[in-house]
Amino acid sequence: MSTIVAPLPQGAGYAVVVGLGFVFAIGMILTTYILRRYNKEIITAEEFATAGRSVKTGLIAAAVCSSWTWAATLLTSTTQTYNNGVAGAFYYAAGATCQIVLFACLAIKAKELCPSAHTYLEIIKARYGTTTHFVYMFFGIATNILVTAMLLTGGAAVVNDLTGMHVVAATLLLPLGVVIYTLFGGIKATFLTDYVHTVVIIVIILVFAFTTFATSSTLGSPGAVWDIVTKLGESNPREGNAEGSYLTMHSRSGGIFFVINIVGNFGTVFLDNGYFNKAFSSSPAAALPGYVLGGLAWFAIPVLTATTMGLAALALEDTPAWPTYPLKMTAEQVSAGLVLPNAAVALLGKGGAVCSLLLVFMAVTSAMSAELIAVSTIFTYDVYRTYVNPNASGKTLIMTSHASVVVFAYVLAGFAIGLYYAGISMGYLYELMGIIIGGGVLPAALTLLSSKQNTIAATYSPIISTALAIMSWLICTKTQFGSISVSNTFEDNAMLTGNVVALLSPLVLVPVLTFVFKPQNFDWEILKSVTRVDEEEEILAAEHLESKQDPEKIHPVKSQVTIAAHELALANSGRAAEEAKLLNKSFKIAAIICVSLTLSLVILWPMPMYGSKYIFSRKFFTGWISVLIIWIFFTAFMVIIYPLYESAEGIGHACRGIYWDCTGQTWKLKEWQNQNPEKLHAVQSQLSAQLSKQHIDGVSPEGYVTPRIDEQLDDIKKE
Repeated sequence: MSTIVAPLPQGAGYAVVVGLGFVFAIGMILTTYILRRYNKEIITAEEFATAGRSVKTGLIAAAVCSSWTWAATLLTSTTQTYNNGVAGAFYYAAGATCQIVLFACLAIKAKELCPSAHTYLEIIKARYGTTTHFVYMFFGIATNILVTAMLLTGGAAVVNDLTGMHVVAATLLLPLGVVIYTLFGGIKATFLTDYVHTVVIIVIILVFAFTTFATSSTLGSPGAVWDIVTKLGESNPREGNAEGSYLTMHSRSGGIFFVINIVGNFGTVFLDNGYFNKAFSSSPAAALPGYVLGGLAWFAIPVLTATTMGLAALALEDTPAWPTYPLKMTAEQVSAGLVLPNAAVALLGKGGAVCSLLLVFMAVTSAMSAELIAVSTIFTYDVYRTYVNPNASGKTLIMTSHASVVVFAYVLAGFAIGLYYAGISMGYLYELMGIIIGGGVLPAALTLLSSKQNTIAATYSPIISTALAIMSWLICTKTQFGSISVSNTFEDNAMLTGNVVALLSPLVLVPVLTFVFKPQNFDWEILKSVTRVDEEEEILAAEHLESKQDPEKIHPVKSQVTIAAHELALANSGRAAEEAKLLNKSFKIAAIICVSLTLSLVILWPMPMYGSKYIFSRKFFTGWISVLIIWIFFTAFMVIIYPLYESAEGIGHACRGIYWDCTGQTWKLKEWQNQNPEKLHAVQSQLSAQLSKQHIDGVSPEGYVTPRIDEQLDDIKKE
């Protein structure tokens, strides 16, 4: 794809894509073993999809941050800054932060109304029936296809540019390690690898930022960058920007992208089952702070990366340090997302190439893991369990999940290769996605937020909106250019028209269809019919294997689960009701926080700066960069340090168990597990299941202990 010699050898590409992928896979296998041995985290079908529904705030925030850091987050945002100046970085970040923050409301509502769900599509099915379920399965899977295709096309283009590795080879090998560690760890693997990926991403971003604004011999300070970019605006002004400057928020093209970005990202958050997976996996107390803090932490990643690398590209493109010097990048290379890797090479030479290769690899693989889990839960719970085998055992469901992960990964790899040969870039897909999926956003959200929306409105408004969006996109292209081609349909006005029509059409269609065909007045209690998978058989089967290896162990997990669940239930009488109250209160708080933050990011901050046509002074620009660097340190605390603090007890248990095993004191581990069953994940998961069952059955908290548990306790006493 590049016209120059790659800065790194092909071996470096294979080393990162294959070697590092296997390192993560081996690390996840080891982690799974440690969690199982020392904390009884057995990968059942429920565990694979929801991680025991007990993930804490810090890890939710880190996972949100990492999953939302796609290849596009780093590459497209940098391209926007290269094209439109500082406005491009801010409009990308602000236009994609508001959706994550607003999604906190849906996450809380979903957990409150349907505590046993695995996907948001199960809620659609329970409320509207089969036809509507199939409509939203299309939108959900289309979202996952578009996102995964963007990940692979963008990632493969960068690997090819930096190492010369063939795009087809990169596309086929990028998913390999992700598939392996996802199969072994399920969504817990996604959370844990998301954490590691985020650490690496933030460290590399800090390296880029401090090199550009502090240590570079060519740049080295905000003032130096300001001088070069200001002169560039005078000699080569950007059309549509205030006075042609790259240091202004008044950018016509940037403003158009801002709207496209907002529309498209509503679809990729609100319709991507991956974000609902994380919501269902969170503990009730973690849903609100996890998404709000995760969204705020994420904001600094694209805005600082894009501001740094986009302006560095503008400042260095006409210097001998630039990889294509004296030639500039072609439009195809810019659209493919190659501004960031070229700027990194110009800044740091081969070290920059290595950093950008690692950065993109981490972004692609972390987000792809979330997409694989999202699709596997849809196929497992919305297709197989719903229409093929409603009584499927946990073992069968986890096999279905595994098969779905492998098939989807390599079907999409083939699709991404086809897009490459068709000349469809990551940037094109990024702007197209709102047109394809935007029509489903409002009716999907109203499924959880309004009891009035009826089946007709929910079913047909997304279909009609998508048809109108595609039609308006193509008509606008034909009217403006006289012909329809890939390059013409990628122009600002056509993409803007299609995206806006997609998102806003349901604002008219839903009320009209609801009024004409009468409101539904839905009873929310019906959603309690969605059930969890019974994990007990899988837990006991796993424990039975261990019992064969150690005759002294006689059903310890069975006794621990049942006795501990019995005792904890008595001690936590009313917990299910308290969780429901907490979620209800959290939703009200979330609505206030989320609307306030969205207004601030989308209107109060950027609009006055756009309308005033203010051009950054040297002093203001220095302050701007300082704020962004401070913000990235907040991000580092939120997604690196805080998850460790929250998980200190669990990490301590695992370290203590490893020490006992290594020093021949395994008996101490067994003794500790028998004395502290309430701290074992298997016990906590079963307790959560029992609480959920009682909540569904409508049994009062005081009458929590079920006959089944009493019978099991009697059986244990007889043994």
